[in-house]
Amino acid sequence: MITNPFDTDNDDKLHEECGIFAVYGLDDASALTALGLHSLQHRGTEGAGIISSDNGNFHIHKAMGKVGDNFNSEDVIQRLPGSCAIGHNRYSTAGKKGVLNIQPFSAELGFGNFALAHNGNLTNAENLRKTLIQGGCIFQSTMDTEVLIHLTAHSKELKAKDKIIDALAQAEGAYSVVAMDDKNIYGVRDPHGVRPLVLGKLGDGYILASETCAFDIIDAEFIRDIEPGEMVVINEKGIKSYKPFKKTSQKFCIFEYIYFARPDSILDGSHVYEARKRIGHELAKESHVDADLITPVPDSGVPAAIGYAVECGLPFEFGIIRNHYVGRTFIEPTDQVRHLGVKLKHNANRATIAGKRIILVDDSIVRGTTSKKIVQMLKEAGAKEVHMRIASPPTTNPCFYGVDTPDKDKLMASKNSVKEMCKAIGADSLAFISIDGLYRAMGYENRDNKNPQFCDACFSGEYPIRILDKNIRSIDA
Repeated sequence: MITNPFDTDNDDKLHEECGIFAVYGLDDASALTALGLHSLQHRGTEGAGIISSDNGNFHIHKAMGKVGDNFNSEDVIQRLPGSCAIGHNRYSTAGKKGVLNIQPFSAELGFGNFALAHNGNLTNAENLRKTLIQGGCIFQSTMDTEVLIHLTAHSKELKAKDKIIDALAQAEGAYSVVAMDDKNIYGVRDPHGVRPLVLGKLGDGYILASETCAFDIIDAEFIRDIEPGEMVVINEKGIKSYKPFKKTSQKFCIFEYIYFARPDSILDGSHVYEARKRIGHELAKESHVDADLITPVPDSGVPAAIGYAVECGLPFEFGIIRNHYVGRTFIEPTDQVRHLGVKLKHNANRATIAGKRIILVDDSIVRGTTSKKIVQMLKEAGAKEVHMRIASPPTTNPCFYGVDTPDKDKLMASKNSVKEMCKAIGADSLAFISIDGLYRAMGYENRDNKNPQFCDACFSGEYPIRILDKNIRSIDA
């Protein structure tokens, strides 16, 4: 969703689809969940929802917009009583928008009230949905999350835990799930562990979240990552871990380290900020050119640019200043002024870049439209040369595992060589980190081409999980 008609940069990045958060056994669980979702706002800005449980009685609030716009009053939080809660931030794909598609979803099932939220995408949701509809199920949303609710409801297993396992065993794709019934909170990661999920502790209660940065805002202690293929069940007896799914190779999404996750998070044992700096070091080793200074495309290019500057011994400067207060514009975006849109978010720091040879570091190039405008902006501000360096390999393929990406034919790198891309964006040179360089930055000698250590399908086209739905690009996760 583009919140500002001028903000083409928002349409020229890959977007994580959602963040999830859950609380067990703490007073003000809904307030803590709202704070956690606020820390995970970067994972989804279209809508937010919280369901709380007060001794098994569920209370729900969902709304379009950001967390701070909808969970900012005492009145809202008071309508969500209880010591347990789960919450969700949403970023939609090409599917329908609206409150009906905001998670978590809830229903009254045979064993009591049940709610579920997930981050990811089921690659066989369309087929499952058709089968369920033919069996009499009625859907109220376009979400694959609702498929999981129906599968849980139809399971022949007796216990809620086993019903959830049965439902997920029928699903294929990438997912991290938080769920809640009358007495328990559940957390599950798919067998490949594509999407993140972490466990924390606060007082006598427990927290589940997409990232560790959500623990910091409420002073919770990070315990560990939920392992790929693991289910944890949290209740008054504590935490119990299960490994109900067939073990397979881990395929954590490498783009979490490049762009999606907040820099202050720790995921699968790696500090995101430090990982991005290491990527910058490798990028400089592979593709450095003579220049006067290093500047990032803020904010996502900053850590890699710092690493690049340290490696090559050049000064790091903010040659671009970002406006963090971009929202909906009151100006009608006519053709005559539409080209000014990039300057609503980025503006050249003329005194720093005039007459200088600049190495411009960004995390990725998707459509290429914003890169072209930024290069042009720097040159108009007096930059002598602009050499663009990208802290990821060329993005040549869409993601089907819970990330909003354009179709393949709209990805600039899918149909252009690096030389052609350089000419199109107007840079003096352009280089991407190699895929082996990216893996070296993550602590490996190189990429294991027979069994890659991460999911890197957006670069390699090698999808580790089957894609069974024909229309998956329009499915909303």
